Amino acid sequence: MNANDSRLMASADLVAALAPPRVIGTVKGPGETGNQYVFITADNRSVKIGEFVFYEVAASERDDRQPALQILGKISARCLIDHLPDRIFADTEISPGTIAALVGFTYNNPEIYEITVDVVGYFDPNLGFMNPRRTPNPGAKVYLADDAMLRRVLNKKQPGEIGAAHIGSLLLRETDVPIALDVKELVSTHMAILAGTGSGKSYTAGVLIEELLLPHNRAAVLIFDPHGEYHTLADMRGHSAFQSSDGYAPKVKILTPEDIRIRVSSLDYYDILTLLPDMSDRQQSILNKAYRLLQRHRQGEYRWGIQDLIAAVREADIQVDEDGNEKTGSSAPALEWKLERLERSQYFHTFEHTVAPRDLFEPGQVTVLQMNEISQEEQQVICAAVLRQSNQARMNTQRELIKPEDEHYLPYPVFIIVEEAHRFAPAHEPSRCKAVLRTILSEGRKFGLGMGLITQRPGKIDSDVLSQCMSQFIMRIVNPVDQESLKYGVEAAGRDLLKELPALTKGQIIVAGACVNTPVLCKVRQRLTKHGGETLNAPEMWQQHFQAHHARDRQIQQAPVAGRGRSQTVRGVSIE
Repeated sequence: MNANDSRLMASADLVAALAPPRVIGTVKGPGETGNQYVFITADNRSVKIGEFVFYEVAASERDDRQPALQILGKISARCLIDHLPDRIFADTEISPGTIAALVGFTYNNPEIYEITVDVVGYFDPNLGFMNPRRTPNPGAKVYLADDAMLRRVLNKKQPGEIGAAHIGSLLLRETDVPIALDVKELVSTHMAILAGTGSGKSYTAGVLIEELLLPHNRAAVLIFDPHGEYHTLADMRGHSAFQSSDGYAPKVKILTPEDIRIRVSSLDYYDILTLLPDMSDRQQSILNKAYRLLQRHRQGEYRWGIQDLIAAVREADIQVDEDGNEKTGSSAPALEWKLERLERSQYFHTFEHTVAPRDLFEPGQVTVLQMNEISQEEQQVICAAVLRQSNQARMNTQRELIKPEDEHYLPYPVFIIVEEAHRFAPAHEPSRCKAVLRTILSEGRKFGLGMGLITQRPGKIDSDVLSQCMSQFIMRIVNPVDQESLKYGVEAAGRDLLKELPALTKGQIIVAGACVNTPVLCKVRQRLTKHGGETLNAPEMWQQHFQAHHARDRQIQQAPVAGRGRSQTVRGVSIE
């Protein structure tokens, strides 16, 4: 948001402050729960699900000079309770209004609605929303919350402030109420983007990353990208919106599969076990013993390789016969063959290590780790190793256990985004990443390590992992299993808003949790960079392919055929 927009918005706020609030109904009484009330209205246009209204109560019963408290609420249900007789609507050729006038209905709005409101509370600038536990009296007026009030109370930060992320605008007030998230809460208490296929989850993630890399944030971000969708973030290089007068410009580092190298000595026993196929119990036992032998022999040295592990396997599988002679057991050769196969992998090396924390993170830099050509098992191990090292780097740096020259020195908070998170933390399947993800999500806040999880199948992601994400971005989801999982894993959104999930369209999102003062329905803003996850236009590509081949076939048919002799005439037709 630029300076002109801010001045126009400030002028609009001043006008709104001078104008009296608009009354839209009258309180009937309490609702079904102690946090609800019901009001009656004939204003059908203003009473939309998710709209904000308020009533007023005296700030203090002992001091009438204090301004009244405006108790904000959100419309959660509506019901038509009185209307014209049904028979009037039966004839489609005659206007119901004309018939109503003939029978004595002279008012413009003959329909009466009963509206249920969930109380949010009054806004305290220091404490956020506070529920006064004072329900409105029957007959109290209900007002429509104006744009200026919503801009002030919905956002913990205003667009353009340090630590703000302008995600979009309030869905029911698209041009007038921007929604800005609190980046501090977003990255420290973790976030989840949950959406069905084609709902725009990667697009929304791109908007968030843009906000994190703008000059007023300058975050250190790492993205695990299994499908290669985030390479278009490179458009931030040289983009005027991301440049600052102090010389700041974001760095975009794209690591393709050819660039990824993991030092073998940074892997633990279970990482290596994941990479070795069809391991028998005997082979697992020998590998475990060999790994422990290697750790003991190489204590203090962190650059051992596969050949060192193979030597340890031979040592671990030595057997003594009846005559006291030592010989290598039968399991070692098979295990050695599997380890040699692992040694041929392009991603795991004895000395090379391109994913050290100091290489991946820097304030004002986003690093995209593309893994679209890497097998599922290797993706799991790479992700687990990077997460484990990043977590350890933040803890050791925070505790002053390592020095600045160490490659694991990480003196600033970082934020890591994991696409297709249900692959890395599945609900009912083993995974190398699940344990380290649980550790980071439960303890990372203390050390400045934030996580962002993105998934199209919230029902398939581990519930303990999902429940640790305190900020949620929920888009259109139609799968009943996924909808049911959200009711228990994402309570901050509220049951009333979760009912809206099937009706949301692309780019519409429920934002809830620690990054906003209260859950809101939001329309995501347009990206500043190109989106890399667009759906392919299959019919158009088919047409292009057909046209190209058809044109080539015609050229071949029309091309002259080279003859080896003179032309001949057959039935009056000259041929070559």
